[in-house]
Amino acid sequence: MGRIFRAAFVLVILVGVILGAFRGLAAWRETDVLADVIPAEGRRVQTDVGLVYVEEAGPADGIPVLLVHGSVGWSRLWADTSAALAENGYRAIAFDLPPMGFSDRDPASDYTRARQARRILALTRAMNIRPVIAAHSFGAGPATEAAMLEPQAFAGLVLISAAVGLGSDGTGAQLPLPLRPEPVRQLAVSATATNMWVTRPLVGMFLHRKDMLTDAQIAVLQQPGTLQGSTAEIARWLPTLLLPPIAALSTDPKAYGDLQLPVAMIWGDQDTTTPLAQGQALAALMPDATLTVLPDIGHIPQIEDPAGFHAALLTALAKVAPAQ
Repeated sequence: MGRIFRAAFVLVILVGVILGAFRGLAAWRETDVLADVIPAEGRRVQTDVGLVYVEEAGPADGIPVLLVHGSVGWSRLWADTSAALAENGYRAIAFDLPPMGFSDRDPASDYTRARQARRILALTRAMNIRPVIAAHSFGAGPATEAAMLEPQAFAGLVLISAAVGLGSDGTGAQLPLPLRPEPVRQLAVSATATNMWVTRPLVGMFLHRKDMLTDAQIAVLQQPGTLQGSTAEIARWLPTLLLPPIAALSTDPKAYGDLQLPVAMIWGDQDTTTPLAQGQALAALMPDATLTVLPDIGHIPQIEDPAGFHAALLTALAKVAPAQ
Protein backbone atom coordinates (compact mmCIF):
# COMPACT_ATOMS: atom_id res chain seq x y z
CA MET A 1 0.00 0.00 0.00
CA GLY A 2 2.83 2.37 0.88
CA ARG A 3 4.46 1.74 -2.50
CA ILE A 4 1.21 2.54 -4.31
CA PHE A 5 0.81 5.75 -2.28
CA ARG A 6 4.36 6.85 -3.06
CA ALA A 7 3.89 6.14 -6.77
CA ALA A 8 0.64 8.11 -6.80
CA PHE A 9 2.30 10.98 -4.94
CA VAL A 10 5.19 11.08 -7.42
CA LEU A 11 2.72 11.00 -10.34
CA VAL A 12 0.75 13.93 -8.90
CA ILE A 13 3.95 15.93 -8.42
CA LEU A 14 5.09 15.11 -11.96
CA VAL A 15 1.75 16.19 -13.46
CA GLY A 16 1.88 19.38 -11.41
CA VAL A 17 5.38 20.17 -12.63
CA ILE A 18 4.40 19.56 -16.27
CA LEU A 19 1.27 21.71 -16.00
CA GLY A 20 3.25 24.42 -14.23
CA ALA A 21 5.80 24.36 -17.04
CA PHE A 22 3.06 24.79 -19.66
CA ARG A 23 1.64 27.71 -17.70
CA GLY A 24 5.07 29.28 -17.50
CA LEU A 25 5.60 28.87 -21.22
CA ALA A 26 2.23 30.50 -21.90
CA ALA A 27 3.15 33.49 -19.74
CA TRP A 28 6.52 33.74 -21.53
CA ARG A 29 4.82 33.65 -24.94
CA GLU A 30 1.86 35.96 -24.23
CA THR A 31 3.58 39.34 -24.35
CA ASP A 32 1.92 41.24 -27.20
CA VAL A 33 -0.32 44.22 -26.45
CA LEU A 34 -3.60 43.91 -28.36
CA ALA A 35 -3.56 47.44 -29.80
CA ASP A 36 -0.05 46.90 -31.18
CA VAL A 37 -0.71 43.74 -33.20
CA ILE A 38 -4.02 44.29 -34.98
CA PRO A 39 -3.72 42.39 -38.29
CA ALA A 40 -3.43 44.62 -41.33
CA GLU A 41 -6.01 42.48 -43.14
CA GLY A 42 -8.85 43.76 -40.95
CA ARG A 43 -10.09 46.62 -38.86
CA ARG A 44 -11.71 47.19 -35.49
CA VAL A 45 -15.26 48.56 -35.43
CA GLN A 46 -16.38 50.68 -32.49
CA THR A 47 -19.59 49.30 -30.97
CA ASP A 48 -21.41 50.04 -27.75
CA VAL A 49 -19.77 46.96 -26.20
CA GLY A 50 -16.21 47.73 -27.31
CA LEU A 51 -14.04 47.39 -30.40
CA VAL A 52 -14.82 44.36 -32.57
CA TYR A 53 -12.26 43.09 -35.07
CA VAL A 54 -13.64 42.31 -38.56
CA GLU A 55 -12.22 41.09 -41.86
CA GLU A 56 -14.28 41.90 -44.96
CA ALA A 57 -14.39 40.84 -48.59
CA GLY A 58 -16.71 41.49 -51.52
CA PRO A 59 -18.66 44.44 -52.86
CA ALA A 60 -19.92 47.02 -50.37
CA ASP A 61 -23.41 46.78 -51.88
CA GLY A 62 -23.54 42.97 -51.81
CA ILE A 63 -25.84 41.06 -49.48
CA PRO A 64 -23.93 41.05 -46.17
CA VAL A 65 -23.08 37.66 -44.66
CA LEU A 66 -21.88 37.80 -41.07
CA LEU A 67 -19.60 34.83 -40.35
CA VAL A 68 -19.36 33.56 -36.77
CA HIS A 69 -16.46 31.27 -35.83
CA GLY A 70 -16.49 28.36 -33.38
CA SER A 71 -15.01 27.93 -29.93
CA VAL A 72 -11.29 28.69 -30.22
CA GLY A 73 -11.24 30.00 -33.78
CA TRP A 74 -11.20 33.59 -35.02
CA SER A 75 -12.22 35.50 -38.14
CA ARG A 76 -9.20 34.56 -40.29
CA LEU A 77 -10.34 30.93 -40.41
CA TRP A 78 -13.13 32.16 -42.70
CA ALA A 79 -10.67 33.64 -45.25
CA ASP A 80 -11.31 31.07 -47.99
CA THR A 81 -15.05 31.19 -47.37
CA SER A 82 -15.05 34.99 -47.50
CA ALA A 83 -13.22 34.85 -50.84
CA ALA A 84 -15.76 32.38 -52.23
CA LEU A 85 -18.64 34.59 -51.09
CA ALA A 86 -17.01 37.70 -52.53
CA GLU A 87 -16.55 35.99 -55.91
CA ASN A 88 -20.30 35.41 -55.94
CA GLY A 89 -21.24 38.99 -55.13
CA TYR A 90 -21.77 38.72 -51.37
CA ARG A 91 -20.27 41.06 -48.80
CA ALA A 92 -18.52 38.70 -46.37
CA ILE A 93 -17.91 40.00 -42.85
CA ALA A 94 -16.01 37.71 -40.51
CA PHE A 95 -15.50 38.93 -36.95
CA ASP A 96 -13.95 37.84 -33.66
CA LEU A 97 -16.08 36.86 -30.69
CA PRO A 98 -13.95 37.58 -27.62
CA PRO A 99 -11.95 36.38 -25.86
CA MET A 100 -10.80 34.85 -29.17
CA GLY A 101 -9.00 36.87 -31.80
CA PHE A 102 -8.47 40.61 -31.76
CA SER A 103 -11.73 42.09 -30.47
CA ASP A 104 -11.78 43.84 -27.09
CA ARG A 105 -12.19 41.41 -24.23
CA ASP A 106 -15.13 41.92 -21.93
CA PRO A 107 -14.12 44.11 -18.96
CA ALA A 108 -16.07 41.79 -16.64
CA SER A 109 -15.03 38.62 -18.52
CA ASP A 110 -18.71 38.02 -19.32
CA TYR A 111 -18.83 35.57 -22.22
CA THR A 112 -22.26 34.10 -21.56
CA ARG A 113 -24.41 33.30 -24.56
CA ALA A 114 -26.72 36.23 -23.88
CA ARG A 115 -23.79 38.67 -23.67
CA GLN A 116 -22.20 37.33 -26.85
CA ALA A 117 -25.54 37.67 -28.63
CA ARG A 118 -25.66 41.32 -27.57
CA ARG A 119 -22.18 41.78 -29.04
CA ILE A 120 -23.38 40.45 -32.37
CA LEU A 121 -26.36 42.79 -32.35
CA ALA A 122 -24.12 45.71 -31.38
CA LEU A 123 -21.89 44.98 -34.38
CA THR A 124 -24.82 44.92 -36.81
CA ARG A 125 -25.94 48.32 -35.49
CA ALA A 126 -22.45 49.80 -35.67
CA MET A 127 -21.97 48.60 -39.26
CA ASN A 128 -25.55 49.47 -40.25
CA ILE A 129 -26.19 46.06 -41.77
CA ARG A 130 -29.04 43.54 -41.81
CA PRO A 131 -27.05 40.43 -42.67
CA VAL A 132 -27.59 36.77 -43.11
CA ILE A 133 -25.76 35.33 -40.13
CA ALA A 134 -23.84 32.12 -40.80
CA ALA A 135 -22.48 30.48 -37.67
CA HIS A 136 -20.35 27.42 -37.01
CA SER A 137 -20.30 25.09 -34.00
CA PHE A 138 -20.15 26.91 -30.64
CA GLY A 139 -20.64 30.24 -32.42
CA ALA A 140 -24.11 29.10 -33.48
CA GLY A 141 -25.38 29.50 -29.91
CA PRO A 142 -24.80 33.27 -29.65
CA ALA A 143 -25.79 33.74 -33.30
CA THR A 144 -29.12 31.95 -32.86
CA GLU A 145 -29.70 33.76 -29.57
CA ALA A 146 -29.19 37.10 -31.32
CA ALA A 147 -31.60 36.08 -34.09
CA MET A 148 -34.21 35.12 -31.52
CA LEU A 149 -33.76 38.28 -29.46
CA GLU A 150 -34.05 40.58 -32.50
CA PRO A 151 -35.10 38.67 -35.63
CA GLN A 152 -35.64 41.94 -37.49
CA ALA A 153 -31.88 42.56 -37.31
CA PHE A 154 -31.16 39.68 -39.71
CA ALA A 155 -32.18 38.57 -43.19
CA GLY A 156 -31.64 34.88 -42.50
CA LEU A 157 -29.77 32.28 -40.48
CA VAL A 158 -27.39 29.54 -41.63
CA LEU A 159 -26.31 27.01 -38.99
CA ILE A 160 -23.20 24.92 -39.64
CA SER A 161 -22.62 21.92 -37.36
CA ALA A 162 -24.40 23.98 -34.73
CA ALA A 163 -23.72 23.44 -31.02
CA VAL A 164 -26.79 25.06 -29.48
CA GLY A 165 -27.49 22.69 -26.58
CA LEU A 166 -31.09 22.10 -27.56
CA GLY A 167 -33.26 21.39 -24.52
CA SER A 168 -30.46 21.99 -22.00
CA ASP A 169 -30.74 24.23 -18.93
CA GLY A 170 -27.72 25.43 -17.02
CA THR A 171 -29.61 26.34 -13.85
CA GLY A 172 -27.70 24.87 -10.94
CA ALA A 173 -25.00 23.33 -13.16
CA GLN A 174 -21.45 23.49 -11.84
CA LEU A 175 -18.03 22.80 -13.19
CA PRO A 176 -16.29 19.63 -12.07
CA LEU A 177 -14.73 20.35 -8.70
CA PRO A 178 -11.10 20.38 -9.91
CA LEU A 179 -11.91 23.05 -12.53
CA ARG A 180 -13.73 25.48 -10.27
CA PRO A 181 -10.63 27.41 -9.12
CA GLU A 182 -9.54 29.72 -11.94
CA PRO A 183 -5.80 29.00 -11.45
CA VAL A 184 -6.49 25.31 -12.11
CA ARG A 185 -8.44 26.20 -15.25
CA GLN A 186 -5.47 28.26 -16.38
CA LEU A 187 -3.24 25.23 -16.01
CA ALA A 188 -5.69 23.15 -18.04
CA VAL A 189 -5.96 25.81 -20.76
CA SER A 190 -2.18 26.29 -20.98
CA ALA A 191 -1.81 22.54 -21.57
CA THR A 192 -4.49 22.43 -24.27
CA ALA A 193 -6.10 25.43 -25.95
CA THR A 194 -3.05 27.73 -25.78
CA ASN A 195 -0.42 24.99 -26.07
CA MET A 196 1.19 25.46 -29.48
CA TRP A 197 2.41 21.84 -29.53
CA VAL A 198 -1.05 20.31 -29.34
CA THR A 199 -2.97 22.57 -31.76
CA ARG A 200 -2.90 19.99 -34.56
CA PRO A 201 -4.07 16.95 -32.53
CA LEU A 202 -6.59 19.08 -30.65
CA VAL A 203 -8.22 20.37 -33.84
CA GLY A 204 -7.87 16.94 -35.38
CA MET A 205 -10.23 15.56 -32.76
CA PHE A 206 -13.06 17.47 -34.49
CA LEU A 207 -12.20 16.37 -38.02
CA HIS A 208 -13.15 13.26 -39.94
CA ARG A 209 -10.73 14.12 -42.76
CA LYS A 210 -7.73 15.02 -40.63
CA ASP A 211 -5.40 15.17 -43.62
CA MET A 212 -7.12 18.36 -44.78
CA LEU A 213 -5.77 20.41 -41.86
CA THR A 214 -2.82 22.41 -43.21
CA ASP A 215 0.19 24.01 -41.56
CA ALA A 216 -1.12 27.39 -42.72
CA GLN A 217 -4.40 26.83 -40.87
CA ILE A 218 -2.49 25.79 -37.75
CA ALA A 219 -0.50 29.03 -37.97
CA VAL A 220 -3.73 31.03 -38.27
CA LEU A 221 -5.21 29.33 -35.22
CA GLN A 222 -2.09 30.13 -33.21
CA GLN A 223 -1.69 33.76 -34.30
CA PRO A 224 -3.67 35.41 -31.45
CA GLY A 225 -1.87 33.19 -28.92
CA THR A 226 0.83 35.78 -28.25
CA LEU A 227 -1.61 38.34 -26.83
CA GLN A 228 -1.15 39.24 -23.18
CA GLY A 229 -3.43 37.33 -20.83
CA SER A 230 -4.77 34.89 -23.43
CA THR A 231 -4.57 31.83 -21.20
CA ALA A 232 -6.13 33.62 -18.22
CA GLU A 233 -9.00 35.05 -20.27
CA ILE A 234 -9.78 31.75 -22.00
CA ALA A 235 -9.85 30.14 -18.55
CA ARG A 236 -12.51 32.68 -17.56
CA TRP A 237 -14.43 31.89 -20.77
CA LEU A 238 -14.15 28.11 -20.33
CA PRO A 239 -17.27 27.66 -18.12
CA THR A 240 -19.43 28.96 -20.97
CA LEU A 241 -18.11 26.12 -23.13
CA LEU A 242 -18.46 23.40 -20.50
CA LEU A 243 -21.80 24.37 -18.93
CA PRO A 244 -25.20 24.85 -20.59
CA PRO A 245 -26.38 28.48 -20.80
CA ILE A 246 -28.96 29.68 -18.32
CA ALA A 247 -32.36 30.89 -19.56
CA ALA A 248 -31.28 31.03 -23.21
CA LEU A 249 -33.96 31.23 -25.88
CA SER A 250 -31.74 29.23 -28.23
CA THR A 251 -31.91 26.12 -26.04
CA ASP A 252 -35.73 26.15 -25.98
CA PRO A 253 -37.18 23.83 -28.66
CA LYS A 254 -40.38 25.89 -28.85
CA ALA A 255 -38.44 29.04 -29.76
CA TYR A 256 -37.31 27.44 -33.02
CA GLY A 257 -40.87 26.87 -34.15
CA ASP A 258 -41.60 30.53 -33.40
CA LEU A 259 -38.52 31.88 -35.19
CA GLN A 260 -39.62 34.24 -37.95
CA LEU A 261 -36.52 33.93 -40.12
CA PRO A 262 -35.57 31.71 -43.06
CA VAL A 263 -33.13 29.06 -41.84
CA ALA A 264 -30.77 26.68 -43.61
CA MET A 265 -28.44 24.15 -42.01
CA ILE A 266 -25.28 22.40 -43.18
CA TRP A 267 -23.97 19.27 -41.44
CA GLY A 268 -21.32 16.62 -41.97
CA ASP A 269 -22.58 13.06 -41.79
CA GLN A 270 -19.45 11.98 -39.86
CA ASP A 271 -19.65 14.75 -37.23
CA THR A 272 -18.97 13.24 -33.80
CA THR A 273 -18.96 16.57 -31.94
CA THR A 274 -22.47 17.64 -32.89
CA PRO A 275 -23.79 14.45 -34.49
CA LEU A 276 -26.10 14.69 -37.49
CA ALA A 277 -29.01 13.61 -35.26
CA GLN A 278 -28.77 17.03 -33.60
CA GLY A 279 -29.19 18.78 -36.94
CA GLN A 280 -32.11 16.54 -37.79
CA ALA A 281 -33.73 17.37 -34.44
CA LEU A 282 -33.36 21.09 -35.16
CA ALA A 283 -34.76 20.66 -38.66
CA ALA A 284 -37.80 18.86 -37.27
CA LEU A 285 -38.60 21.95 -35.19
CA MET A 286 -38.56 24.26 -38.23
CA PRO A 287 -40.63 22.80 -41.09
CA ASP A 288 -39.40 25.39 -43.58
CA ALA A 289 -35.71 24.95 -42.77
CA THR A 290 -33.43 23.08 -45.15
CA LEU A 291 -30.75 20.63 -43.99
CA THR A 292 -27.88 19.86 -46.35
CA VAL A 293 -25.80 16.83 -45.37
CA LEU A 294 -22.20 16.67 -46.58
CA PRO A 295 -20.97 13.09 -47.06
CA ASP A 296 -17.76 11.86 -45.43
CA ILE A 297 -17.33 15.13 -43.52
CA GLY A 298 -16.91 15.76 -39.79
CA HIS A 299 -17.41 18.83 -37.61
CA ILE A 300 -15.48 21.47 -39.59
CA PRO A 301 -16.58 21.25 -43.24
CA GLN A 302 -14.85 24.49 -44.24
CA ILE A 303 -11.53 22.75 -43.50
CA GLU A 304 -12.40 19.21 -44.57
CA ASP A 305 -14.03 19.99 -47.93
CA PRO A 306 -13.84 23.70 -48.78
CA ALA A 307 -15.28 23.36 -52.28
CA GLY A 308 -18.21 21.19 -51.19
CA PHE A 309 -18.89 23.41 -48.20
CA HIS A 310 -18.81 26.61 -50.23
CA ALA A 311 -21.21 25.15 -52.78
CA ALA A 312 -23.58 24.17 -49.97
CA LEU A 313 -23.26 27.60 -48.33
CA LEU A 314 -24.00 29.43 -51.58
CA THR A 315 -27.07 27.25 -52.12
CA ALA A 316 -28.20 27.96 -48.55
CA LEU A 317 -27.74 31.70 -49.00
CA ALA A 318 -29.74 31.66 -52.22
CA LYS A 319 -32.61 30.11 -50.26
CA VAL A 320 -32.56 32.30 -47.15
CA ALA A 321 -31.62 35.59 -48.84
CA PRO A 322 -32.35 35.52 -52.57
CA ALA A 323 -30.88 38.43 -54.51
CA GLN A 324 -33.15 41.44 -54.69
